[in-house]
Amino acid sequence: MKRFFVFLGVVLMTIGSAVRAQEVDSIAPLQKSSWGDAKTEETADYIPEISIHSRMGYEHDFLEQVGRFDGNGLYLGIDGNISPNFSYSFYHCIASSDSQGLFGFDNTQWLTVSYENDWLNLTAGKNAVMVGSFEYDEYDIDSYYFMNSSFWNSFDCWQWGASASFYPDDDHELTIQVCNSPFSFGEPNLFAYALGWRGEMEWFESLWTANMWQYDKGSYMKSMNFANRFDFDDFSFDLEYMTRATDIRDLFTRDFTLMIAPTYQFSDWGRITGKFGWEKCGEDELMEYGYDGSYMFYGLAAEFFPIKDYEDLRLHASWGHGCNRSHILNIGVTWKFSLTQAVKDIVSKCRNNSANL
Repeated sequence: MKRFFVFLGVVLMTIGSAVRAQEVDSIAPLQKSSWGDAKTEETADYIPEISIHSRMGYEHDFLEQVGRFDGNGLYLGIDGNISPNFSYSFYHCIASSDSQGLFGFDNTQWLTVSYENDWLNLTAGKNAVMVGSFEYDEYDIDSYYFMNSSFWNSFDCWQWGASASFYPDDDHELTIQVCNSPFSFGEPNLFAYALGWRGEMEWFESLWTANMWQYDKGSYMKSMNFANRFDFDDFSFDLEYMTRATDIRDLFTRDFTLMIAPTYQFSDWGRITGKFGWEKCGEDELMEYGYDGSYMFYGLAAEFFPIKDYEDLRLHASWGHGCNRSHILNIGVTWKFSLTQAVKDIVSKCRNNSANL
């Protein structure tokens, strides 16, 4: 932990220096891209956005009749621009109830470098294996594991690889991804392939993928995933279907997840989300769910934002029943703190005080 505070101190000093340098010319032109498509008049902020995310609370397991206060995770996020077209993103789990250490790629969820223009995005590094599911797509710190599918709780999603996304128009994104297989477990020459479509229409959002995850030479688990979100002002609901099989003839019958998740947003002070799902696991499939056969999972979460127009501080009460066969209640708080904004505010205040002397 001492190394973390040393690292954090260096980060804060770096932000402060960058803020002071950029305030000399607060709209500094970005470095021109070597790809030749950057306009000289384009401007952006080179100061990295650095934030700390944390969730903590009380959790009670009604089956085991045990409860305790605990931290659900402490995360460091760093995002920034290198040029008009190149950017980077880093998200690392500093501590959690099941993490083993601070430094090391096992705790890094993603570390990517991206090139993007009006019609193309190229990304390389460690990232999530692309799967068509809004449940799966959500940040860990914003998700409640005991309400989620066994697939979410079992899948080894963070892998090294690369992807290319194409934007045929403003409402659609097509993505191709190649990465290490979630079944490789460090072994070489085992890869995963994905083809995905994300659509954002007026009242409908889609996230569909076709996947192949290699588990042996010439052998793949095939998967089709269809996530659909319907938005009606303050009310929305997700309808998802995911299916997996080593034998393509069993693709839609042997191993699958079906779920629905409605959400109601109460203006700007809170929301309620429910979830109900049915999951089936084939006896000889690769996913280690901890059970065979089928079961139902469900849950309810209420989230409240005590500060108006500020969703980075959130209170929650959530309950769910899943594959562990237990009912679990979790009550707690989530805080997303921007170190960059804090340093900017301090530097700005110091400058104002100096100007008033």
